[in-house]
Amino acid sequence: MAGKVKWVTDIEKSVLINNFEKRDWIQVTETEDWNFYWMSIQTIRNVFSVDTGYRLSDEQMVNHFPNHYELTRKDLMIKNIKRYRKELEKESSPLAEKDENGKYIYLDFVPVTFMLPADYNLFVEEFRKNPSSTWIMKPCGKAQGKGIFLINKLSQIKKWSRDSRTSTFVAASSGKEAYVISLYIDNPLLIGGKKFDLRLYVLVTTYRPLKCYMYKLGFCRFCTVKYTPSTSELDNMFVHLTNVAIQKHGDDYNHVHGGKWTVSNLRLYLESTRGKEVTNRLFDQIHWIVVQSLKAVAPVMNNDKHCFECYGYDIIIDDKLKPWLIEVNASPSLTSSTANDRILKYNLINDTLNIVAPNGEIPDCRWNRSPPREALGNYQVLYDEEQAQSENAERDLRSRSGQPPGSKGMKGSAGVRPSAATWK
Repeated sequence: MAGKVKWVTDIEKSVLINNFEKRDWIQVTETEDWNFYWMSIQTIRNVFSVDTGYRLSDEQMVNHFPNHYELTRKDLMIKNIKRYRKELEKESSPLAEKDENGKYIYLDFVPVTFMLPADYNLFVEEFRKNPSSTWIMKPCGKAQGKGIFLINKLSQIKKWSRDSRTSTFVAASSGKEAYVISLYIDNPLLIGGKKFDLRLYVLVTTYRPLKCYMYKLGFCRFCTVKYTPSTSELDNMFVHLTNVAIQKHGDDYNHVHGGKWTVSNLRLYLESTRGKEVTNRLFDQIHWIVVQSLKAVAPVMNNDKHCFECYGYDIIIDDKLKPWLIEVNASPSLTSSTANDRILKYNLINDTLNIVAPNGEIPDCRWNRSPPREALGNYQVLYDEEQAQSENAERDLRSRSGQPPGSKGMKGSAGVRPSAATWK
């Protein structure tokens, strides 16, 4: 009889611990032999640090890739996406096509962004092209809306850099806090007059070849105060930032629903107000953005076979129904703000474990498991690079032999972006 999985975690969250206990796995400490370690991003640094010299065995799994920050640090995500675009341009890829204004047609999915202080002069140049624009400043390595503010005058950034020169506004190379400044999406889609964003969960089990899954039960996070682009409200974070960590302190925060809406409710709302075809196109574009962002970091990601990662993607939709990737979180919150939230996050962990540790067995990193469809729960395969490559090869073969190409499913279709309404 196979032995039981020995688990350990340094994250004291009941949705996590209850999932391990339900499986009849054995809890151990980190100094003992373990098979499955759900750890914080601080711990993963130590596990993969050169100094510790710790080597994982084939029967050990962890929930982060060693350099996940290539995607989850705001500045590195932007840097990798810019590099990815340039590489596709060099290859004359149709994906890198631009319109008459020099904008990417298919790869324009992150707001214009600069690193500070490194790109300060470039930012000033851009700002002067459109001096009435609003920009949002974010520290690269912080989460939950900490340290974020909006500006609409160059004098504000000059004053801020003077005020913080001794503390945070220092070059990234010094290892201290760097900032990104992005063009603020000042025309967000509003529902009930309020701004919202989407939190979507994406599971990656391998980067090379890329295999990722989208969780169907994401949610929208709403601001508690009605949106206005008025410059007099630039400092009011209850108008501009959707983070629950900020909104829960607002007078109008609702503790029953937590200012959240399910993605399926959003979908129904959009289908009834904008139509089904438009709504399908929007969600196709969101899936496209996720896959392209993962492809952008895949070449630099340390694709360690002991790792998987469940990311929290934050997407904002503007009033033209264009989705924008705002950031990706390496440790999406497992804190439950409502009863529904708790159920969602419990099921998210459950479905994730069913994919990465099939049948609750001791992991074996030496071979690649593809879980059966019934094990996916609320996940769906978003992109399977291996399958895409074999389908492309088969299509080439068919075209050479004069046969009509077979239809292809969503799993392998994110490589080429056709102009039709859907890329499935």
